[in-house]
Amino acid sequence: MLGFDYPESFLQNPKNWRTRASLLLNGSSGNVLVDCSPEMRLQLLKADVKDLDSVIITHTHADHVMGMDDLRSLSVKTKRDMPVYILEEYMPDIKRIYPYAFMEFPEGIMVPRFDLRVARPVMELGGLTIKSFVVRHGHLPCLALRVNDFCYMTDVSEIPDAVWPELENLDILVLDAVRFSPHPNHFHFDRAMEVAAKIGAKRTILTHLSHDYDHDDFNAKLPFGTELAYDGMSLEI
Repeated sequence: MLGFDYPESFLQNPKNWRTRASLLLNGSSGNVLVDCSPEMRLQLLKADVKDLDSVIITHTHADHVMGMDDLRSLSVKTKRDMPVYILEEYMPDIKRIYPYAFMEFPEGIMVPRFDLRVARPVMELGGLTIKSFVVRHGHLPCLALRVNDFCYMTDVSEIPDAVWPELENLDILVLDAVRFSPHPNHFHFDRAMEVAAKIGAKRTILTHLSHDYDHDDFNAKLPFGTELAYDGMSLEI
């Protein structure tokens, strides 16, 4: 974070250099990007991702949408509007933040083009069957996703009763654990561990991590089956 001094040992570990949370689902027929962090361009370049089938936006906080402008080169390359799946109530935010993506311009001016679509409970994207359900992020709704026995639940402070059946029999759970002290809009570490124990996934990975977490040191203290996420982490689902 800007303005902070860190111990040299903290800075020497590349797993402590965290960009904002996002996820790439690599399906049999295409890549599905979940959220467009401010570092999206750098993340995708590092992962050598050159094409996207579609994008899912979990919610429209800045750390999840401020990379969307860099989708422009993919729109130009494919000559199609990028399908963006999102809760209907968040569509006005995208149009407010990126009004030029929906305007007409003279030939030769490159702008991103978004085909906003309402996220459905079940979506067939990139050769994957992706289930979506709504959790609470403070007072706001936020999409969580399940593919096979994998669940991605970032930015969550409350899981509604109706969602718990979606969380049964998981192999991998990726779960928000933003910091050590309680947070009104996120699970903090202790709460995330309580929720993870209740869900009972075979493997739990904590994400959306602040600089509270010194990766290697803290990872070594976690119980078996629980670990910290890190940039570039790859999982088979």
